[in-house]
Parts: sequence; structure tokens; C-alpha cells
Amino acid sequence: MARIVMKFGGTSVADVEKIRNVARRVKRESEAGNEVAVVVSAMSGVTNQLVAYVNEAAKLHDAAEYDAVVATGEQVTIGLLAICLQEMGVKARSWTGWQIPVHTDATHGKARIESIDTSQIEACMKTGEVAVVAGFQGLAPGNRISTLGRGGSDTSAVALAAALHADRCDIYTDVDGVYTTDPRIVKAARKLDRITYEEMLELASVGAKVLQTRSVEMAMKHHVRVQVLTSFADIPGTLVCDEDEIVEKALVSGIAYSRDEAKITLVGVADKPGVAAGIFGPLADAAINVDMIVQNVSHDGKTTDLTFTVGTADLEKTKKVINDAKAAFGFKELIADGNVVKVSVIGVGMRSHAGVALTMFRTLAEKGINIQVISTSEIKVSVLISEEYTELALRALHTAFELDAA
Repeated sequence: MARIVMKFGGTSVADVEKIRNVARRVKRESEAGNEVAVVVSAMSGVTNQLVAYVNEAAKLHDAAEYDAVVATGEQVTIGLLAICLQEMGVKARSWTGWQIPVHTDATHGKARIESIDTSQIEACMKTGEVAVVAGFQGLAPGNRISTLGRGGSDTSAVALAAALHADRCDIYTDVDGVYTTDPRIVKAARKLDRITYEEMLELASVGAKVLQTRSVEMAMKHHVRVQVLTSFADIPGTLVCDEDEIVEKALVSGIAYSRDEAKITLVGVADKPGVAAGIFGPLADAAINVDMIVQNVSHDGKTTDLTFTVGTADLEKTKKVINDAKAAFGFKELIADGNVVKVSVIGVGMRSHAGVALTMFRTLAEKGINIQVISTSEIKVSVLISEEYTELALRALHTAFELDAA
């Protein structure tokens, strides 16, 4: 007998018939003798509608009341799934985040989980009852409902699996696993049987939408084995696990891309101590996340050019913050470019093998693709290129690193 947490996203519970399909999957696990907890999202499109209602009521709204509204989507889904399970003869009951409770901090709209009291759920699960839990939500200080931010149901599921000491957390979604790259662009992309937490975290952070970044961080921290599966077919998925569980580590496991990038270049910045802090301090104060940074060599010892990237949604805000702070550090010109994409090559095998960056740069050069910015980590090399070359770059790199399906 195993203890399993199953998570189903919005597309998997989009209507009552799909919820029945989910119930059938849950029933199979329960009848196999496993203790089962199910975490579900709101039905597809519901959260967007609830957010729209809040914005229609008031553009500048109380964040706590926003959470009270948008958390209702999951409450509908857990009730419907519990009813469908009961109709199939399976003992089940629904749990909202505050009933468990899932304790969070007070950052409404993007709260972080602090602890989960599993005593009540575990007592029910031991009697064979399936716990149907609302993802995305918790209980903030002051007995206020909180939400974890978009995609937070993945985090809810992994956190619950960690708290329950579950054997596995199965994430059911509309894709059937983790691929070497986006199969919609590269037809030769293949599904991975296993991938390490670190590789999945890098993939998630640079554009892969399979798992939410915070959920992977939590899985890695608590060593929760996560399996990515499709809810629409009975086929194997991808297991996200410790590096020790993977016998043969590939040099490169995947290639990801992110269109959510905008490039800012400050021309003629003074080349002296404290200027970087003067630039990036105001951006941090404005909660703007800066990603790639490159500074050119100063030829005259007086001025240099500084380039960095931010999220596309923050481009206009970034320009305003920088221009407002111009007097503090000075620059001749601000050049903004939203037509860029970040392409990343990822693999734990890079730790023990040289030449990955060279292969990447040579491949792009052969295709006539200019590299604008470069950043690296222990298991990742990322480059910024013009958006028009996205598909060409992905296909060329996929082939160069021998990732194409046989």
C-alpha cells in the first residue's frame, strides 16, 4: 500500500464529464489499496472570470477580499469531485485550504505556505476515505483566506505530499510528460522517462510550462518524487526525482525558451563604483526582477554600456523607473527591445563535461543567429537572440545535442 497525492489542473476538471473521468482515475488508485489525497484546481477559465469580476468591481481592490473571491473556484471543483466519487461508491469528502488548515503568510495573492496540519486528513485517509483538497489556497494570519498565485495548485499538491510523507505526487495535466523541448515547434522532441529536480527547476524557470517553479523548488527541498502525467490517456509520464535515481545522466536533457523577455541597454553609463547599485536598487524597490546582465568593457575608463533583461510585462515600468533615477547615475541613451527570446540548454551532465557552450555557440553561428547576451549556471547555458530565430534555434540545437527522437 502506498500513500499518493494526485493533482488535476483546470483543463482536467473543465466540466462535469471530465471531473467524472478524474473520479475514475482516483477510484482505481483507491481500490488498489492506496491512501489517496486529491488536489484540484478550479475548472478551466473560472479563475480568470473571478479575477475579471474583482477588477470590474474595483481596479484598486483589497488583496484579502480578492483572495476571498478567487478561492471560490476550487471550492466548486472539490465538491463536484467528492460527489462524483461518492456516486461511484468511493468514500470521499472535500477540504478547503482553511479547513485542513494550510497555514500561509499574509502576502495575499501570492502567499507562501508555512505549514500544513495533516492530522485530520490522515485520520480520514486511514479509514479509506479519499481527501479531495482545494489547491491554490490556504489560511493567512487573522483567519483570512489566502491564495498562492497563479499555478499555485502544483505547489499545494507538492506541499501536501511533503507534509503527508507521501510516496509520490502525481501531477495530471494536458501534456503527457516532460519533453526535450517544445514538441509543437520541434517534431523530433521526445518525452523523458526521468529528469532531475535541478534540471526541471531550470526548465521551469526559463519558460517550460509543465510545472510551476515554486512546486519544483519544494519537491527538491523535501525530496518529493513527482510524476507528470496526462489525465486524458493511460500512458507513462515523466518522473522528477533525485539525481541518484538516474543511472545514466545525459549531457543535455532539454532545451527551453522564453518569449517573456525584454532587453534594456543603457548607453554611456559612468564607469565607477556604485553605479550598478544605483541602477538595480530602484528596480528591486519597484519589485522588478532582472535576469541576464552584461556590461561592456570600458575603453576610455569613463563610460560603458550596460545591458539587462526583464519580463515583458515590466518593460514600460522599467523604463520609467530608470528614467526617474537617471539623475543619480546618468546615461546617454536608453534602448529597449521587446522582440527577443531566451534560449537555454540544460543538463546535469554539464558538470562533468566541457564543450556544451562551444557547441551551442557554433550551432547558432552556423545558422546565422547572432547572440546578444549570454548567462550560465552549473547546469545551464542561456543566450538571448532575436525572436524571429526562435524555431530555427530550437531545431538546430535539438539536433546538435543529439536529442532528436530516433
